[in-house]
Amino acid sequence: MATLVSVDGGLLHYFFFCPFPSWKEKEQPYDVYFRRMISIVRLTPSDAPLLSKIGGITLIESHGHSAPAEVMQAYVNKSFSEESCLAELMDEDNIFDAIFYNGQPAGYSKIVFNCPHPAVALQPVTKMERLYLLKEFYHLKLGQQLMKQAIDLSKAGGELGMWLNVWKGNERAMRFYSKQGFEAVGESEFVLTATHSNPNWVMMLKY
Repeated sequence: MATLVSVDGGLLHYFFFCPFPSWKEKEQPYDVYFRRMISIVRLTPSDAPLLSKIGGITLIESHGHSAPAEVMQAYVNKSFSEESCLAELMDEDNIFDAIFYNGQPAGYSKIVFNCPHPAVALQPVTKMERLYLLKEFYHLKLGQQLMKQAIDLSKAGGELGMWLNVWKGNERAMRFYSKQGFEAVGESEFVLTATHSNPNWVMMLKY
């Protein structure tokens, strides 16, 4: 796997990729070629427009039925405006990675190191604050790639585990996290507005 570093206004972008296979490599299994089409990129403040776009879309696609449409849209407008995304990307505590498939943005993750939770008996521990994919890419299992990247970063940082919140109505996400080794250790509320919140499980993975 090769690494390319480019500079955009003084900010570094890290690209992880493999070169396109040559004709001589055709004997290799299909999954080798599949992996060559995937890249994971560290997001920087210059990527605020991208985060704003995929952040809002993925939230609506996965949680749009968890609240009235106007409530969800109001939350997206506030939390995923370019200004809000820029502020998050400028916060050095936040680590954002985007995953691309065949050159197209497919999803993203956000983790925060050393972020304790009362229900999590680990310290230091990483919070997986977001992991979202665009619906059209669900079948490619790219979430596993993002999760592996996040866990590898967390372990390299000396963290003892990871925790996250997951909406109780998102059975697909709960199955995914369970397969990754996460277990429910508590409950929380995800506040969308002053009058609407969604019940969540707090799930934890111990390394």
